[in-house]
Amino acid sequence: MDIRTIDLFAGAGGLSLGFEQAKLGFTPIFAVEIDKAAAGTYERHFCCKVETGSVTDVKTFPEADVIIGGPPCQGFSPLGRDRDDESRAELNELWQQYLRAVRQVRPAAFVIENVPEFQKSAQFHALLEAMETDPVLKEYAFAYGPLNAAEYGAPQRRIRGIFMAVRGADTVAWPPPATHGPNAASGTPFVTVRDAIGDLPEYPTAVEPEVTEGFAGDRQELHLKRNPRPTSLERYMAIPEGGNRFDLARNRPDLLPRCWAEKPTGTTDVMGRLWWERPSPTIRTEFFKPEKGRYLHPEAHRPITHREAARLQGFPDTFIFEGSKIEIARQIGNAVPTALAQAIALHLHAALTAQRELAAVGQ
Repeated sequence: MDIRTIDLFAGAGGLSLGFEQAKLGFTPIFAVEIDKAAAGTYERHFCCKVETGSVTDVKTFPEADVIIGGPPCQGFSPLGRDRDDESRAELNELWQQYLRAVRQVRPAAFVIENVPEFQKSAQFHALLEAMETDPVLKEYAFAYGPLNAAEYGAPQRRIRGIFMAVRGADTVAWPPPATHGPNAASGTPFVTVRDAIGDLPEYPTAVEPEVTEGFAGDRQELHLKRNPRPTSLERYMAIPEGGNRFDLARNRPDLLPRCWAEKPTGTTDVMGRLWWERPSPTIRTEFFKPEKGRYLHPEAHRPITHREAARLQGFPDTFIFEGSKIEIARQIGNAVPTALAQAIALHLHAALTAQRELAAVGQ
C-alpha cells in the first residue's frame, strides 16, 4: 500500500530517496523546493508535482499520509552566524510554514529534519509549545533528538536534529536503534570512506563541464578531472592521510597562506585529508574546496569529486542531478544522508504500525 508523502524544503530529495529505499511504500505525491535546479532534480527522479518556489506561496497542500522536510537551517547553524538579523529571522521562522501544512493536511505523521542547534533554540521551544496547545497539533505524540548518520549506515559522521510526530499515538519510541558502530547491538562496523568510494579511479579522466544537464541513459558522469594550480598541488602533497593544515605548516611552511600562518590554532578540518577506514565528516556544499574543510581524497592529491561526495551522501550512481556543477554541489551538500533517511523511514513505519494496532484494539 502506498503511503503518500509531501516533502517540504525538499532539495534534491535525499530525505525522500531514503524513504523510497526503505521499500515500505512511501510515495512522494507533492514537493516544494525554492531552488530551481534542485526542484528539477527532484521532479526528474520522483515524477511527482513539484512546486518551484517558496512554501509561503503554496496556499493549499494535497491530502497525504506523511509530511517530511527540513526547513532551511542556515539561521541556526554555526556556519550561518554571519548572516544579518533580518535574514536569519526569516529563515528561522520557516518551520512555522511547515506546521501550517501539518494543520491543513492533518497527516498520520510528520518528520522535521534540521541541524541539532535548532532543538536548542527559542524557536524550537515555541514549536514544542505549539505541539502542546494547538488544537490540531495536540493530537500528535512526538519525540526528538540528534542522530548521527554514521550510526545508521552512512559513510559520513553527520549529526541531524530529527523531530518525529504520530497522530493518535500515546508515545513515540526514541531514538531509532543504531545499526552500525559501537552502539549497534549487531556489532556491525561503521561504513567507511573506502567502502563508499574505494572502487572509483584515483585520478579521474573525464573533463569537468560547466553545465551538467540533458543526460541520456541512467548514469551521469560526476567523477570529474580537475586541474589544480601547481602551488595547490604541492600543498596537497604535504598533507598525509588524516592530516590537515597543521601538517602543511610543519612539512611545507613556505607554502602556508599568510592567514593560516598568523592563526596557529583553529579547526583541524581545514585543508584536511580523509581517512580510508573511517566515515567522512559532514559533506557540505563546497566540498570541492579543501580550504573549507576535510575534503582531500585519502590518497590522491586532489579534493573529492562530485561523484565521491554524492556517494558519501548515499546517492546511487544512477541518480541524476540537474544544473551546473556549483548547483549540483549545493544539492549534494544540502541533502540528508540517505541511509539516515532510510532509518527514519523504518522507525516511522514501525510507529505508524503500532499506532494502527493500538487503534484497532480500542475499537
